Amino acid sequence: MIKFVKSIDNISKYQCGKLPKNAKKLKAPASMAEMMKKSMPVAVILCVVMILAMFTKMYLSHTRVVSKPAIIGGLLLGFSLLIVHEWLHAIVYPKEAQVTIGKLKGKMVFVALVSYPLNRARFILMCLLPFLLGVIPLTLFLLASPHATVFNGLVFGMACVGMVSPYPDVYNVILVMRQSSRNDKIMFYGDDLYKIS
Repeated sequence: MIKFVKSIDNISKYQCGKLPKNAKKLKAPASMAEMMKKSMPVAVILCVVMILAMFTKMYLSHTRVVSKPAIIGGLLLGFSLLIVHEWLHAIVYPKEAQVTIGKLKGKMVFVALVSYPLNRARFILMCLLPFLLGVIPLTLFLLASPHATVFNGLVFGMACVGMVSPYPDVYNVILVMRQSSRNDKIMFYGDDLYKIS
């Protein structure tokens, strides 16, 4: 079940399901700020991918392929889809899981909060599914005519947000891959991530 709330000031309040006795906390950054800092190399790599996509298309086309104002419009469209990003996380959970989507109080950050065990493969899918919001517009950008500069700018801006915004989710996947086995279940509880063997 997916529930939308306007403002979230306490993540732990929404991630307080039943934690099994055999659950083991994964080693992870102690705060969201520290986690964002540690996951920054992932964001840098994703930014490099976007820059390479732009320069490759320009090099092959021998022309400017985007309208700068359209890129700004695309970025704004991409930011408006961040709520969809969280919804894509939420739809991976079964119906009996209570998923709360909302904006963190005082920040322009949306989150999907849930405390429910998923098998490792499904947890990874849950983390990475929002990449659709980057992969689809990036594919459209790469396939579109280089002379469709407004369209290219819009979809490139959307792709930038869609490709880079999941960087903390990629970091969670890295943590899970390093610290759990294929048959483990993974769940959030409070501010932490747990494996259940």
